[in-house]
Amino acid sequence: MRRRLAAALIVPALMLTAACGGGDDSGKKDSSPSAGASKPAEVPKPVASADPMPTVAGEAGKKAEITVPKGEPSGKFVVNVLKEGTGPEVKKNDLVIAKFTGKIWKSGKDLPSSYDQGGEPLPFTAGSPQTLPLFGDSVLGKKVGSRLLVVAPPAAAFGDQGQPKLGVGAKDNLVFVIDVDQVVPKKAEGTQAPIPSDLPQVKADEEKEATITVPKNDPPKELVDKVLIEGKGPEVKSGQTVFMQYSGATWVPNEGKEAATLFDNSWKTGQPFSTQIGTGQVIQGWDKGLVGKKVGSRVLLVIPPEQGYKDQAQGEIPANSTLVFVVDILGTV
Repeated sequence: MRRRLAAALIVPALMLTAACGGGDDSGKKDSSPSAGASKPAEVPKPVASADPMPTVAGEAGKKAEITVPKGEPSGKFVVNVLKEGTGPEVKKNDLVIAKFTGKIWKSGKDLPSSYDQGGEPLPFTAGSPQTLPLFGDSVLGKKVGSRLLVVAPPAAAFGDQGQPKLGVGAKDNLVFVIDVDQVVPKKAEGTQAPIPSDLPQVKADEEKEATITVPKNDPPKELVDKVLIEGKGPEVKSGQTVFMQYSGATWVPNEGKEAATLFDNSWKTGQPFSTQIGTGQVIQGWDKGLVGKKVGSRVLLVIPPEQGYKDQAQGEIPANSTLVFVVDILGTV
């Protein structure tokens, strides 16, 4: 049995974003590694340098080698441009995809990295209260392709709560090297194609979960991967990490009168969902239905049970369910 889609969100990168404060789809209190982390009321204004400063070796786009100097950090929020990119400038509320290497100043302990085995790039909204300032504030005004050295005091990181699961104490300063990889759209842009009446109807005009209305006929027995909006980006390749927003429902006929109840959607977290595609990390219907589609596309997936969760119930999803997803493909790395 494949993992439930939401389960794949539990990656080290999530520990580095601020909690949204909501519960998970099981109705239980949020127990994710980021729970309790919140953006402080007052964040220091970034400065370009301070004394002392860490040093960095290694090429941009690869794992950085960070050397922390002896002595105490300055306590300032430092954002130093090691290499300036040539892409567009990051603006507030842009959706950024970045790679990172991190270390705790005092202990010298390495933090989870995008470049570690199993590590992933981090998607976040620039300047958002749902993003730790060490990421969200540090990239503002910087160009895509830049490599940044960030020294973050607690007020720009996890505040006075620290992050015990990462070994970060309440008074720890953190050192990060951030590679600003991409700025991507927050949703698929364009006019949605008409959908045949025997398939679920979709309304997804805003930056929030889609409305899915399921027809009264029986669901198809084969996988449906209909492109509703065709993107202009490159095709998604097997093995890539894909960033997307999605809404998911089960096919329960309702004679077209009421919207289906969603069992999951990525919009509720405030951040896109990311996963490696085409390699069995998610259900088969996703692997088959999204590989080959273009970045920027909106795709309607209707997934028969044998390419979903088969005869295994998954929380709110009954055994042998046909699944319906609306997926906006935002970017790939």
